[in-house]
Amino acid sequence: MTNSSPLLIHKAAILPTLLALLAFALPAMAEDPNGAGKRPNLIFILADDLGYGDIGVLWQNARAGEKKFATPNFDRMAAEGMILNQHYTSAPVCAPARGTLLTGVHQGHCTIRNTDFDNALEHNHTLASTLKQAGYATALVGKYGLQGSGDSPATWTAYPTKRGFDFFHGYVRHVDGHQHYPANHWPIGNSEGHRSPQELYENNREISGTLDKCFTPDLFTARAKKWIVDHCADEDRAPFFLYFAFDTPHAALQLPTMTYPEGSGVEGGMQWTGTPGSMINTAAGTIDSWRDPEVVGKGWSDGEERFVTLVRRMDENIGDLLQTLRDLGIEDETLVIFSADNGPHNNTYITGEKYEANAFDSFGPFEGIKRDCYEGGMRQPTFAWWPETIAKGGKSERPSQFHDWMATFCNLAGVPTPARSDGVSLVPVLTGKGQAREGIIYAEFRQKGSVPKYPEFVNHAGTRRNGQQVIFLDGYKGVRVFIESHADPFEIYDLRTDLQEGTDLFVHPPEGRVDYFNRLQQRMKDRVLQVRQPERDDPFDPSKDKVQVRAYDHELVPPVDAAVIQGVRIASFEGKWPWLPEFDELDPVAEDLAYGIDVAKQLPRPDHAGLRYRGFLKIPKNGLWTFHATSDAGTHLRIHESQVIDDDFNHDGSEASGSIRLKAGLHPFTLYYRSAEKTPALTLQWSGPGIEKQAIPEAVLFRTGDR
Repeated sequence: MTNSSPLLIHKAAILPTLLALLAFALPAMAEDPNGAGKRPNLIFILADDLGYGDIGVLWQNARAGEKKFATPNFDRMAAEGMILNQHYTSAPVCAPARGTLLTGVHQGHCTIRNTDFDNALEHNHTLASTLKQAGYATALVGKYGLQGSGDSPATWTAYPTKRGFDFFHGYVRHVDGHQHYPANHWPIGNSEGHRSPQELYENNREISGTLDKCFTPDLFTARAKKWIVDHCADEDRAPFFLYFAFDTPHAALQLPTMTYPEGSGVEGGMQWTGTPGSMINTAAGTIDSWRDPEVVGKGWSDGEERFVTLVRRMDENIGDLLQTLRDLGIEDETLVIFSADNGPHNNTYITGEKYEANAFDSFGPFEGIKRDCYEGGMRQPTFAWWPETIAKGGKSERPSQFHDWMATFCNLAGVPTPARSDGVSLVPVLTGKGQAREGIIYAEFRQKGSVPKYPEFVNHAGTRRNGQQVIFLDGYKGVRVFIESHADPFEIYDLRTDLQEGTDLFVHPPEGRVDYFNRLQQRMKDRVLQVRQPERDDPFDPSKDKVQVRAYDHELVPPVDAAVIQGVRIASFEGKWPWLPEFDELDPVAEDLAYGIDVAKQLPRPDHAGLRYRGFLKIPKNGLWTFHATSDAGTHLRIHESQVIDDDFNHDGSEASGSIRLKAGLHPFTLYYRSAEKTPALTLQWSGPGIEKQAIPEAVLFRTGDR
């Protein structure tokens, strides 16, 4: 492959290449990893502000006393599937959590961070766009809130149908989802926005005027069922992806109009009539009037009765949806994931009425609520249901996070994960087959406020929030709050024995382990610099209040210690991919060593092939380093795990660049490249302190010395 190669390892190239080509030539029949021969339908259900402790099987069933409630349909879903018991949101508030979920990158790379409500979802790969390109029908029913500037589908820059969804029915703006009756005035709301009707769209049409007395949990369930039933009526149908995003039990704590309709599934439960004025079969009676009989007469407050009614209504909605899949005979070919966007809230949006998250210990056995990076704000109630594929009654304690779902769904759809994704496939976890790659759990979030002073919180009540950060390393959780400097230490917890995060192992290390936790502290501080990028649309400004600036944004990324020799490692791949793939998921046709980057010589063939370069850059001086790349079909550069150049989805042949602050020394890099035409081309340049823009010299490229 290269004139300078001291090592050349060829693998069986023909079969993997043929399988890859077949997977894209026949998207509807691509085999899934379970050997079923047909890719599954995919449904992701996201609750809004539902706590880990709000689910019976996770917490409520075991609560002492009478103040608790049942969630039989959630419990059944868990019993028939798997509990992902250590699954994390990407941020403890909804906009960044949903942004990460849909784009497959963690909060160190997502363009929606903190409280960026209504910011535009990045024009890049999404769950919907990747699956649509893989041949799936795609739909979003429910709350969105990532539309960007504008005031209509024509002007919203990131409207759902512009981000890969074929069909959309729901609320566009974040705040609209606070009102669960889009067509009706709610006189007891604590603000005009919570009292007034709100716009609700189906595709490009605003339809709130037709939704009199439609309660959104019921409305979204009926519409989701209708979309699935209609889709399944086509015998030649493609597999489908449905993102079903509830706007409850997030406040306002509004009530349904009536009891849940009898039955469930195709013929019972919630039904979409399509008749304006009575669009669903519960659009009758009086809005905000019906309370679940299980909550009445127990001496609970109005807010508590309302909250539990909302959770139990969602429980019935979920049971109704799963029964629809059974009635259609597609339950065994449909993976359903249920989760929530962040920890529990403490609002009612009702004038004069309060509600607190400790009313039913919605945070479960943890501390923290929405906006907190302690477990109560970050760990989500998460179930995976796929009869005949996921073993019943399973529980996984493997940490995972929202950005893992893109890799998981791409794996199941028979396409590679885009190289920019920070996630890893959870298919081996769900199926018990194969070995999952090591993932990353990382979060950063900033917002003023404090952890509530609940008596249940014996460790962190009243702790100030502001800048917060989370990293998992060696099985331990590192978390720091009110960050004023990168020198601030991480609190280090062993969640296996300390769910309330009460014993900081850095401050109180076990006997004989002082040195280990000192080293782990430094490794955590180093790693959080190595896995992220500062917000590019929110540049560092020292004049801002500290809550508006991350204290570590201008830190230099530390180098690594490694025994190296000159050269880089190259893995070559063949295939016709819809985007630049995460090559770590694929088998290379060959592996090689070289002293520089020369794609014309190093590609196994001139078109529809790819290369993965790995090695170390020897940075000569501390400072801001900028990297510049041009290519014929796309490239992606990571230094450490920081995404420095992402030139794939928006590739147009022009130069792409990115910057990172580096300390002098060795820094690992991974460079992905793919060719599409018969004239492959790639240039990689750098500029930095004392160095004008130029090709990266071979003399600064190194690799490990082992074979």
